[in-house]
Amino acid sequence: MATSDEAVAVELEVDGVAMVRLLGPQDRLLRTIERQVPGVRVAVRGNVVKLEGPAEEVVVAQRLVEELVAMVRDGVELDDVGVETSRRVLETGGIPSQAFGEPILTSRGRTIRAKTPGQKAYTDAIDEHTIVFGIGPAGTGKTYLAMAKAVQALQRKEVDRIILSRPAIEAGERLGFLPGTLTDKIDPYLRPLYDALNEMMDPDVVPKLLATGVVEVAPLAYMRGRTLNNSFVVLDEAQNTTPEQMKMFLTRLGFGSKMIVTGDITQVDLPAGASGLKLVTEILDRIDDIAFSRLTSEDVVRHSLVGRIVDAYSAYEGRRQAADYNATQQAKGHRRKR
Repeated sequence: MATSDEAVAVELEVDGVAMVRLLGPQDRLLRTIERQVPGVRVAVRGNVVKLEGPAEEVVVAQRLVEELVAMVRDGVELDDVGVETSRRVLETGGIPSQAFGEPILTSRGRTIRAKTPGQKAYTDAIDEHTIVFGIGPAGTGKTYLAMAKAVQALQRKEVDRIILSRPAIEAGERLGFLPGTLTDKIDPYLRPLYDALNEMMDPDVVPKLLATGVVEVAPLAYMRGRTLNNSFVVLDEAQNTTPEQMKMFLTRLGFGSKMIVTGDITQVDLPAGASGLKLVTEILDRIDDIAFSRLTSEDVVRHSLVGRIVDAYSAYEGRRQAADYNATQQAKGHRRKR
């Protein structure tokens, strides 16, 4: 019986179709497996994957490869993030294939689905609640998955229209300083929503849906005074709403509608005052049919560096807040001594 540090080799035979999807471009996914299980060398010959390294690590790599093969056979499109997520799920005793949600949409040969346990919990919350707050850092799929669920609901005729909105506030910019008409000024703020729509739907169909009002993309200010019935409403970048704007938006909810509010409370661009998204987590956290889904750096589905960048900034903010607190306490101590 091999000891944990004894070198061993294991060969796994994979069918041709699954092998192509397992390898990835330039065998990229296999290199990702090697990074996830240091010490194990992964080699491919024909339809055979060979794992070599310390016995304990080879066992881990074997379980990971077997799970990845099962997932690609089930239609999961793997990428670097999927491999990394699968490794983390195995570490916690879970089953990676269950961490990925069911397909939400298929567009241009790409399948959109939750890719992490946190994202799956988020999409499940959208299915189960009328109002859902998706809160987390950049790259966690908050808005993208919400829009995918909106398109899915429209295609299933669960709603009559989709309404996508953002507050027209960004860091260091005001609308009045931008050139052009009001539409020209607003368009840059809404462009990310248009881009996502064109990825999820036929680009030839999107203009027609926009023209007929079946899909509406508008600044948050345009929501005032309306009642939104039979609609799937997504508010993006909600950290930049004031408490008054957030209350205004949430009270637009009509019959047969669903609202998803997304934002990152660490990136508030408001010039002054409290963020409506921060405040609402304290006001509505115990109301039935409202869910708060909090995503983390482990749910980042962009380049793996993004997750590490998010963690680094979080650590920095923690140190800065601790330093501010200590400075305040020291100042109080000096005043008492006087």
